[in-house]
Amino acid sequence: MDKQKDHRENLLFYAWAVSVIATLGSLYFSEIKQYIPCELCWYQRILMYPLVIILGIAAAKKDYKIALYSAVFSGIGLLVSTYHYLLQKVTVFAEQAPACGIVPCTGAYINWLGFITIPLLALTAFIFIFTTSIIIYKRSKED
Repeated sequence: MDKQKDHRENLLFYAWAVSVIATLGSLYFSEIKQYIPCELCWYQRILMYPLVIILGIAAAKKDYKIALYSAVFSGIGLLVSTYHYLLQKVTVFAEQAPACGIVPCTGAYINWLGFITIPLLALTAFIFIFTTSIIIYKRSKED
C-alpha cells in the first residue's frame, strides 16, 4: 500500500515536471525565439498552462484525485496536438486546413530530424501527462 502511494506521488511529480518543461519550452519559442504561435498552438497552451498549477498543487498536497482533471485536460490537448501535427505533416490534412489567423497552422518553425515539430513536442508531453494521470486515477480507485 505504501509503495503504491509513493509510486503515485512520483508519477504526479513527473507529470507536473513535464507540464513545467512544456510550458517553459513554449515560452522559449515565443518569447526568446520570437515565434508567433498559431491558433492551434494557443489552444494547446490553454490546455497545458493550467496543468502546471493544478499538478503542482496536487503534487505538493499529494492529492491523487486531481488525476481525473489532468487526464481530461491532457486528453483534449492530445487530440488538438495530434490534429495540428497531422495538418503539418500529412498532405491530405494540410490541403484542407482552414485559415488559421496571422500564422498558418500548417507552418513549422522547427523541423528537427524531419519530423519533430512544436505540435509533436506538445503531443509527447500531453501523452505522458495523460498516461500518468490514468495510472494514478486507476490506482486511486483501487484504494
